[in-house]
Amino acid sequence: MYILQESLFSFEQLQKLESRERLPLFFSSLDLRPYAKKLRSASPRGAAGHCRQGILRALLAAPLEGIDTFTTLHRRLELDLRFRYQCGLSLDRPAPSVSTLSRVFDQLVQQNLVQQLFDDLVKQCLEEGIIDGQHVAIDSAAIEAYEKKQPKSRSAQTGNANWGAKFDAFGNKLTWFGYKVHLAVDTHSELPIALEVTPAHVNDGEQAPDLMAQSTEILDTKPKYFIMDAGYDQDNVYQSAYRHGAQAIIPLNLRNEKEPPAGMTSNGTPRCTMGYEMTYWGSDQKHLKFRCPHATGKVDCPLGMAACSSSNYGMVVKITPEEDLRRYSRPHRDTRQWKALYNERTSVERCISRMKTYLTANRLHVRGIQKVKTHIYLNAIVLLLSALAVAKQGQKEAVA
Repeated sequence: MYILQESLFSFEQLQKLESRERLPLFFSSLDLRPYAKKLRSASPRGAAGHCRQGILRALLAAPLEGIDTFTTLHRRLELDLRFRYQCGLSLDRPAPSVSTLSRVFDQLVQQNLVQQLFDDLVKQCLEEGIIDGQHVAIDSAAIEAYEKKQPKSRSAQTGNANWGAKFDAFGNKLTWFGYKVHLAVDTHSELPIALEVTPAHVNDGEQAPDLMAQSTEILDTKPKYFIMDAGYDQDNVYQSAYRHGAQAIIPLNLRNEKEPPAGMTSNGTPRCTMGYEMTYWGSDQKHLKFRCPHATGKVDCPLGMAACSSSNYGMVVKITPEEDLRRYSRPHRDTRQWKALYNERTSVERCISRMKTYLTANRLHVRGIQKVKTHIYLNAIVLLLSALAVAKQGQKEAVA
């Protein structure tokens, strides 16, 4: 279920602009010269004959314009002189060929330049106050491969596309041949701050610790919460969040649930000696505090408070979350604060939806995991650049 909330930037509004208005705004906050200098062509007649920065701009503009193949991009550059000019390519010579565009893309893959650009843009969004970084949501999405389907045993040997399976909201099992995009998103801005691409069969919980590490490394301040769905309900995920000084907000997966300890409910609430659930009464830096439910007016115990405590305050139980990081949470599970935090997980769903619906993340025309990863990074970069461009435009309008 999606929770309606206003985005920090209106990517949808940017999409409604005509290309001639959108592209100058999109490129206004982008300086590709440091990255273009690193591109080299083995052929003197190839990419070196064209402005490297212009070709890089064209490759970035492609997802924004819904262009998902090198052939389509070449045709657009060849026929649309305004588009070619806005990308910074010369008008007095032919547009870059399909092979030239493909070759520059391969160089991006080999030198991992798109990840460098992505990381730099995340830091720029942090400096501009667009990304907050306190709450981070993590999720994955299925991506169909542009490759010949193979048996799972053979696919596993290649390290590329493989068979994946998941259950939809109605409990139906869905399978696909391809990849998974694992994404960490700042819930404040709904912008990606870390990503990974794996074959489709890789378990989500295996990638979560890596995304947490990437997020913590790139953000100035450590995230307070990592928010995920029940598919990430694994001990290693909670432990990883704890090592990074954060709290994992994850619903318990009932399929993985074992019998809770004696005197304890499955969500980590202790029971009093009469078997009633105790009342959560807040937390400090070390403990979760629970009080007698009769003393707090939650139940009408036939024995009152006398059976458990001689104090007028009633019996108090304190629990250290470190005793069981999976079961105990700060804030306590099922409280309003915990539920409000978990609702922020929809931010990563919306980010994935934008990459699939408005951009080209779900329309692969490259093969191999490294090329697919570069393709996904280009889509994520478009979101970051769009946010920077809209913020810059807003600042200009405020000054005017």
